[in-house]
Amino acid sequence: MPRSVKHTSDGAVSSHQAAPEAARPDPRRAAIDAFIDFLSHGRRLSTHTRSSYQRDLEALLVALPQIDWDRMAVHHVRGALAKLHAQGEAPRTLARRLSAWRTFFGWRIRHHGAALNPAAGVRAPKLAKPLPKALSPDIASRLLDRTVDSPLEARDKAMFELLYSSGLRLAELLSLDLSDGRSIVRDAEITVTGKGAKTRTVPVGRQARDAIAAWLPLRAKLARAEVDALFVGARGERVHATVVQKRLKRWAVQAGVQGAVHPHVLRHSFATHVLQSSGDLRAVQDMLGHASISTTQVYTHLDFQHLAKVYDAAHPRAKKKQTKAA
Repeated sequence: MPRSVKHTSDGAVSSHQAAPEAARPDPRRAAIDAFIDFLSHGRRLSTHTRSSYQRDLEALLVALPQIDWDRMAVHHVRGALAKLHAQGEAPRTLARRLSAWRTFFGWRIRHHGAALNPAAGVRAPKLAKPLPKALSPDIASRLLDRTVDSPLEARDKAMFELLYSSGLRLAELLSLDLSDGRSIVRDAEITVTGKGAKTRTVPVGRQARDAIAAWLPLRAKLARAEVDALFVGARGERVHATVVQKRLKRWAVQAGVQGAVHPHVLRHSFATHVLQSSGDLRAVQDMLGHASISTTQVYTHLDFQHLAKVYDAAHPRAKKKQTKAA
């Protein structure tokens, strides 16, 4: 410890230890504490939410240890995100942290006269868009190839076959009327109105047509006279979306299909299987009713994943070497 030197009145020199300087509190951390207190008493947020804000702001402190809040600029915030990303943080985590930083600096403007919000002009990193899940052709067949024992099962089979056969959206399926069912059986195609009020005509396969033909006489016994819907429930009204979702989930469980199976999975499966067989991306775009081909191109990734698995399993140079037993 440093010692101070003092001259006495007679010129002698004496020394004593200097008192330690009191540790100065970090004003940045004090601001965080005040903000968390505001979240607790001013906004009455839960302990879990406050803890999340605390962690996100602590991460900013660690990423920028020498920058005062008043000197924080947009490039500092971007640098902090880049540093955290380099350390392996996921885009979803970074987006949440950035949101917390924006809220904190906005609070400083409103309650402490800060000049600007340096996080306001920073874009959150793009979240990875998950590829749509598709059933394999074998699993799709296992799901749909079953004997039906009741009118409602016949209805389900007709709905599910049509979703898979023609790539319809659930809302498009539910909007179909009795006249649409008759035209499907007669013409092997259906015209639907999709997003943006755009109409498109798509072919309907034989198994879907046969299932609808089997459903039509059963529908006549269930539907109320004033109901025009092609697909109706036990009470004779147009079937609801949640009913379709629950019934398909039940079918998947009974067929032993793993994972979440919902109506859109059948649409994805339709697109993936048609693209794998034909390679015609433009035709798939037209049948799905996508406004932009960039939306349809996601299925090229699915197709590549399928080809990559085949390659890994078949190509001599791709096969993993079997570890010999010692």
